[in-house]
Amino acid sequence: MKPFAIAGIQMKVSAVASNVEMMKLKIDITMNLYPWIEMIMFSELCAFGPLTHHAQEFPNNFEAEMQAKAKQYGIWLLPGSIFEKSEDKIYNTASVINPQGEVVTRYRKMFPFYPYETGVTPGEEFCVFDVPDVGRFGVSICYDMWFPETIRTLVTMGADVIMHPTLSGTIDRDIELSIVRAMASINQCYLFDMNGLDTGGCGRSIVCGPDGRVLHQSEGTEEIVPLELNIERVRRSRELGILRLGQPLKSFRDHLKKGVFNIYQPNAPINYLDSLGPLIKPTRLDAITELTIKEETLVHKDETMHYKGEDLT
Repeated sequence: MKPFAIAGIQMKVSAVASNVEMMKLKIDITMNLYPWIEMIMFSELCAFGPLTHHAQEFPNNFEAEMQAKAKQYGIWLLPGSIFEKSEDKIYNTASVINPQGEVVTRYRKMFPFYPYETGVTPGEEFCVFDVPDVGRFGVSICYDMWFPETIRTLVTMGADVIMHPTLSGTIDRDIELSIVRAMASINQCYLFDMNGLDTGGCGRSIVCGPDGRVLHQSEGTEEIVPLELNIERVRRSRELGILRLGQPLKSFRDHLKKGVFNIYQPNAPINYLDSLGPLIKPTRLDAITELTIKEETLVHKDETMHYKGEDLT
């Protein structure tokens, strides 16, 4: 496996105007500054922002423009994702374009950010693709990463690098940064997590190596992140262990063969999970609930004071 150069683009994303021309400009700038780059990736929903009324069918003009750019520079291109309209459904879909300008695969986000990403249908197929003489790449989008099974499946399918466009503008970004490190280390892979800005996220994109160490972490400004990845590090980590220590993929493989993960079997007992209730947005406590809490607090306070021998009267 030879080294492979990837550039992530962290840029401002508008929800009310197309960002496509700016994406094309960013590609031009990147290839002018770093002509050695072999793949470029943008953030989730970078082209048109996070509103589903921008949904469109595939193939479409945006994808065609990205194909032209990939062919112009002879690069692999993952232009983030857009909302896809397919019959009566909407998906969050990412395209993978090769240096000849061909769409080699598309990936539909498997875990929309429910209960907030309303109206978006989950995809059902995992996505990997091969870069000849380099390695196998997997595609994951944003909230997918919160479910360890998704990255684990891609790695079990042979992925050396996970390309992960995201749109994260909420206060849990710190948590996501820790998840990226964890997913990279326990799956012994590179993980390239690229976030947007403004309506496209709060930035802080991150790239981790197969030992979980941070190769680069952006802040909250526009940035091009050009990195050359040594894919051979993935193979050596998996063969010899993380920092020559743990070998989690081998241990997972050996336990998998024993069939010990029965929660994934058909008709597995998930009574506890069923008890958690429906997947809905949290709302304000209603007046009755608030009153009940106040009453319980007063009773508890009264009991405590009597226990201490104090007379409230």
